[in-house]
Formats: sequence, structure tokens, C-alpha cells
Amino acid sequence: MTSIGIYGNNGRMGRAIATIAASEGVAIAGGADAGSDPFPIAHAADVLVDFSTPAALESHLAAAIAARTPIVIGTTGLLATHQALLEQAADVIPVLQTGNTSLGVTLLEMLVREAAARLGPDWDIEIAEMHHRHKVDAPSGTALLLGDAAAAGRATRLAEVRVDSRAGLVGARSEGTIGFASLRGGSVVGDHMVVFAGEGERIEIAHRAEDRTIFARGAVKAALWLAGRAPGRYAMAEVLGL
Repeated sequence: MTSIGIYGNNGRMGRAIATIAASEGVAIAGGADAGSDPFPIAHAADVLVDFSTPAALESHLAAAIAARTPIVIGTTGLLATHQALLEQAADVIPVLQTGNTSLGVTLLEMLVREAAARLGPDWDIEIAEMHHRHKVDAPSGTALLLGDAAAAGRATRLAEVRVDSRAGLVGARSEGTIGFASLRGGSVVGDHMVVFAGEGERIEIAHRAEDRTIFARGAVKAALWLAGRAPGRYAMAEVLGL
């Protein structure tokens, strides 16, 4: 039986993953949280799942590499330096990093990429997201995932066209940019909408998460799929065979 180790096990997602794993008969090797030594869990588990913090990523990857244990990274708010660490780790172990582990968002990502490619630069792209009041990063990892998909559909990089906020006299919208709007409040699990706005018409593609277990279920599925893979970078679309 494949066993899963959880980094961030005392957080919302860590607890949800443990619950889903137990309900599906998947063994939990243990967990580690802020201040805990990540190395024992890495050696005890067949695969790791990390929903902790960006600050902990380096030590978690070091532990996974030392133990040669595959790792699923669901932590959001990652920077370019974190991506570089993931690339280095993927030379040694299987690494799956995603801004969202749900099936619905994975499908949404594909739809956004396809729509961006087919509609062309005449259509403006805006991404709006809302989360609970406790979320610390903005835009959300899922919003950025969708922004990456839209940019890829237009054969460009999100970093080159991203606009995070507009306030004051910012002037007319620049063609080809991808805008983000972030809302925070209440207990919202996660709402995301991608708007394609053309002349005289508008397309809106949305996903609303009603229960955190959809992410936990996807994370467990990704972990079981990743166990035993060759070193390299993987994506949720591969897990779901899309």
C-alpha cells in the first residue's frame, strides 16, 4: 500500500487530505508542520504532499531529495526562486506542482488555453477570484494557473502581460494584457472566473469550489499517481489523463 506523508498536516488542507486518505483506505505515514523536522516523514512515506508555506519549500524539497521521495506541491504564493528549486529537485525526484488539484479547475485550465488561442488578441482577458478572509496570497495560485494557461494560448509568458491591480488614473487598457482582481471575505472556499471580452460580446468561464474536499481528493489522487514515476516535472492534466 502506498503511504502518504503530509507537510502542513495541521492546516486546513493537511487535515482534509488526511480525512480523504483515511476514507479511501490510503495509509498516512505521518506529517510535519512549522517547526517540525521534515526529514523523518520524507523517509517514512512513499510519496509526499506539501500544502504548507513558500518559506518551508526549500527544506521540504531537501528532505524529499535526500529520501528520494516523490512530492506533490500544492503550496501557493511561490516565486521564481521557488520554481528554480522545483526544477532542480525534478532532476532527482518526481515533482508535481500545481496551483489547484481539483478536476474542475484542471478542465477549466484547458478551456482557457483553448479559448485564448482561438479568440486572439482582440479579446481582452480578465481573471477574477474570491477566497476566504484568511487567505494570505493574492492573486490566488489558481488564478495564476489560469493566467499561465491564457498566456500560453497566446504563445506568450504571463510575466510579460500580467496586470495585478488598477487604481487611479491608469489610462486605457493595454492590448494583450491579462488582468487580475482579487476579493477576500467570509468563508469562501474558492471562486474563479475568466472573462474574455470582445466587441459587443463576452464569454465568462467560471469554477466555484463548494467544499475543500475536492482539492484534498485531487491531491490524494495525484500523490498515488506520482508514486513510482521517473524523476521530472508533472502536471495535474497528466494525472487525469487529459
